[in-house]
Amino acid sequence: MKIEVWSDFVCPFCYIGKRKLEHALERFPQKDQVEVVYKSFELDPNSSREAHSGDIHDMLAGKYGMSREQAMEANRNVGEAARAVGLNYDFDRMSPTNTFDAHRLAHFAAEQGLSHDVTERLLQAYFTEGVFLGDHEELAKLAAESGLDRAQVLDILNSDAYSENVRADEEEAVNLGVRGVPFFVLDGKFAVSGAQPDSVFDQALERAWGERPALTVLGGESAEADGCADGSCAVPQDKPDNRAH
Repeated sequence: MKIEVWSDFVCPFCYIGKRKLEHALERFPQKDQVEVVYKSFELDPNSSREAHSGDIHDMLAGKYGMSREQAMEANRNVGEAARAVGLNYDFDRMSPTNTFDAHRLAHFAAEQGLSHDVTERLLQAYFTEGVFLGDHEELAKLAAESGLDRAQVLDILNSDAYSENVRADEEEAVNLGVRGVPFFVLDGKFAVSGAQPDSVFDQALERAWGERPALTVLGGESAEADGCADGSCAVPQDKPDNRAH
């Protein structure tokens, strides 16, 4: 079963949702047969890559037309939701930025088989360590900590490599009608929007697994019981083991 996850590296509920999915998979009997693929989504594609003058509380207040005190209270509530899944957010150190380059890095990491490592490292760095993800040197450092070649990552970030991959993910999200993240698509048939309660993830996994299409055999099952026919070799059933011991 394949699970596609649209998320952004500066989206607080995306990290929470990631943990919720991981915890649900730990409880899922068929977890070893599930593939999780991370997709790119920018909460604010027009944001600057440069450091903002205010902090995360000011940014939230300006974006939603609330007071700084209200923004701080909202962030405290999100922080409590994060702690409930084992994460410790440090809102006072977070530095909002454009995440396009971080997503390009994630696509390169996926090609190298390190998608999960890099995705986790970037989220951890932003939400708990206050790392500025708009800085190419910082991204390269985090990539190297995850097993990628630092110099190669810098070369990629200083080019436009993987830009089309990011845009393709975002276009796919638009076509799916994604309005916010995290957004989880299970086997292309079922979707979970947001960091939902544990029961929602459990039910989604069970339903998606249970409704996988059954295998249809074309041409019938014509293999002879003790040999091969039509290019298919039958496995003997209920035959005694005559091998010498």
